[in-house]
Amino acid sequence: MSDDLRSRVHDLMDGVRPELAELVAIRSVADPRQFPPEECARAAEWVRGRFAELGFADARLELTPDGSHAVVGSRATTVPDAPTVLLYSHYDVQPPLDESAWSTPPFELTEVDGRWHGRGAADCKGNIVTHLLALRALGDDIPVNLKVVVEGSEEQGTGGLEAYAAANPDVLRADVILVCDTGNAAVGRPAATVSLRGMANVVVTVEALASEVHSGMFGGAAPDALAALIEMLAGLRDSEGNTTIEGLDATRAWHGEPYPPEQFRTDAGVLEGVALLGDGTVSDMLWARPALTVLGIDCPPVTGSTAAIVPKAAARLNLRVPPGTDAQVAHDALAAQLRADAPWGVHVDVATEAVGEPFEASVDGPGFRALGEAMHEAYGVPMTTLGQGGSIPLCNVFADTYPDAEIVLLGVEEPLALIHAPNESVDPSEIEHLALSLALFLRGYGAA
Repeated sequence: MSDDLRSRVHDLMDGVRPELAELVAIRSVADPRQFPPEECARAAEWVRGRFAELGFADARLELTPDGSHAVVGSRATTVPDAPTVLLYSHYDVQPPLDESAWSTPPFELTEVDGRWHGRGAADCKGNIVTHLLALRALGDDIPVNLKVVVEGSEEQGTGGLEAYAAANPDVLRADVILVCDTGNAAVGRPAATVSLRGMANVVVTVEALASEVHSGMFGGAAPDALAALIEMLAGLRDSEGNTTIEGLDATRAWHGEPYPPEQFRTDAGVLEGVALLGDGTVSDMLWARPALTVLGIDCPPVTGSTAAIVPKAAARLNLRVPPGTDAQVAHDALAAQLRADAPWGVHVDVATEAVGEPFEASVDGPGFRALGEAMHEAYGVPMTTLGQGGSIPLCNVFADTYPDAEIVLLGVEEPLALIHAPNESVDPSEIEHLALSLALFLRGYGAA
């Protein structure tokens, strides 16, 4: 039964590249300060039209509370009592950042060494064309009810679809929700992502003096806000690089797919001679333990600085929170430690930017098992499980809104895709294999 699907998917691959090229060429960055909003409108209509052509007769644009439009649609099967599967992806993309760092034009799909380069080629427009490919290969032979939602503000994190789903629960209700915004362990090694870290973002501000004073006249006795901030930040890690925030467990272990250290060094671009952080495995540090990152510091730059003591300094901090830890509790622990570690009585303010809970998927349902079987058949190797260090708040909204639904995360991304960075790319074989996996899953799950 799978040979016919395999052949159909392979034959349809000829049309995937030009279709993905059309979509990548649309500069759908959901930030009107950088790109005109008409670009997101074009992408939304492109997606709506493609799904409408494939039987989603009610495909439409829904305005979400953050002002973005989500493509929403459904397609019913004639099979009685069939389950419902929701396909999720997003059409908005990250900005290209420094375009001079790209080896090819960011919004022009370009083949380099067999990979297709372009912003959104993997994240997440590659997943959109994968959905289309799987549905075309199946044709009318789909024994499940289908729903689709393709949002337009995921990369901005403004929560439009989250609010829409909570306010309109019946629109996206399904038995299985396939969140296609993650990826595989490597090219050709299929994986489902089963855990996501949550996060707590804060800005800590330290004040010590009313204004700058001359370091020659006052240095030695006058408290230095930047030095105080440095000391506070240093206390958030130990000598091995473990995040050390009182009350947070920094000893948990990951029990899924391991991440080989040498592979990680290559993927992350770690310089020769520089050590990896922490006393756990790479997988432990990425997916099972809290991780504190200093995202930015407000202080005088080296160029233009003067011989003055800094009266005020600030840092933006990102704490990634693993499943099993409440993100608000982690936020409060971080804020409490920053205040407790502040030296010399300096004034400290900790402002909350965002708090998002971690997510852990169930792996014992019929949908997860059916997907594992489909991926094994499509790729020729068993599906494994991964964690992801990033956060997808929508998964928690889905879990709260649809407590009986199975939520599975997968996609065409893998380490070489360089999502969010210059030179993002997708391996076309990932599109082909994942499309076959989805087609086999939809056929097998509906027939079970």
